[in-house]
Amino acid sequence: MNKVILPALAILLFAQSPAYAINDKYRKQLEASGCTQVSELEGCDIHKTKAQNAEAGFSNQAPVTTDTTTAPTPYAGQWVAKSDAGATVATIRIDSRENVWVNGERVKAKRTDGTLQFHQGKLTFTIQGDRRLINEDYWIDSDAGTRGPIQVE
Repeated sequence: MNKVILPALAILLFAQSPAYAINDKYRKQLEASGCTQVSELEGCDIHKTKAQNAEAGFSNQAPVTTDTTTAPTPYAGQWVAKSDAGATVATIRIDSRENVWVNGERVKAKRTDGTLQFHQGKLTFTIQGDRRLINEDYWIDSDAGTRGPIQVE
């Protein structure tokens, strides 16, 4: 019995052809008409042009991306690390791509548990990503054992 089942199963597995959601002709029709499969169900006609479908109220808008180059980051801006006495310890600049400069010097930063952390010498800076949390941005000097707030300018 096994002598018959195993070869039959192997032939069946190799004989299967892959299933595709749409064929090439249908994909080309969707592209030419400016429709999507969803908008077609809503009435978009794949046999019309993009302009005709747009005139009828069906436009294929570009999808929203979460690209970090265009999406706002909560860390971007000018920051100042202050001591307890109010003196400036460091000035920090973070751009929209989360590139970080401390006192004009580029440093590497990493996201950790909802924060952006970076180091310069013995100083470790931590900026909270949730801007609703107040007074959660701080710096620590591991050598002197001191700590202070970081404030946005």
